[in-house]
Amino acid sequence: MDNHKIRVIIVDDHAILRSGIKQILLASGDIVVVGEAENAMQAIKCARDIKADVMLLDISLPDKTGIEALKLIKRENTTLNILMLSMYMEDQYAVRSIRSGASGYLCKHTASEELLTAIHTLAKGKKYITSSVAEILADQVGNEHANALHEALSDREFQVMTLIASGLSVSEIADKLALSVKTVSMYRTRLLEKMHLKHNADITHYAIKNQLV
Repeated sequence: MDNHKIRVIIVDDHAILRSGIKQILLASGDIVVVGEAENAMQAIKCARDIKADVMLLDISLPDKTGIEALKLIKRENTTLNILMLSMYMEDQYAVRSIRSGASGYLCKHTASEELLTAIHTLAKGKKYITSSVAEILADQVGNEHANALHEALSDREFQVMTLIASGLSVSEIADKLALSVKTVSMYRTRLLEKMHLKHNADITHYAIKNQLV
């Protein structure tokens, strides 16, 4: 195998998407896919067992959030460059990803050229960040004491908060995240306490005001 090829692991729970990404990467000529995973636990094992330069990590996985998986992987493998992939270009998710150790964040719908550019950038040890995300990160530097209330939430609490703000009920969120209604209700209770809010309407108002949805 050519030593100059960029070694990539693809993590996505949809086989069709993994296959599509794989075709784009292989067509580039200088990238080789060395591993695939469909959930967080497999991703952690791949990062542990396979030598790779870049991991493409879906932010929405069935067993853990992508950011939870990211933190666990980076704890064991600090040199692996991880590019988070999401269905949405939500800057706040991007910021949480970068702050948790990701080297970049990209919307799945972006052009294949951008995906290749991002992978090449990460393979050189650099970060791939959009200007809007860079702006938010810059605003937060040296201003930690003024962090917004949602910064105190865990990744799962943050995810539940954004879904509530998007108008989903607790049972709908439970279905979407493959969690029990009781577990989602627990996350809702925790995030209300941490953010000093009382109702779903307060969550929606806060999320819109802070441009989280």
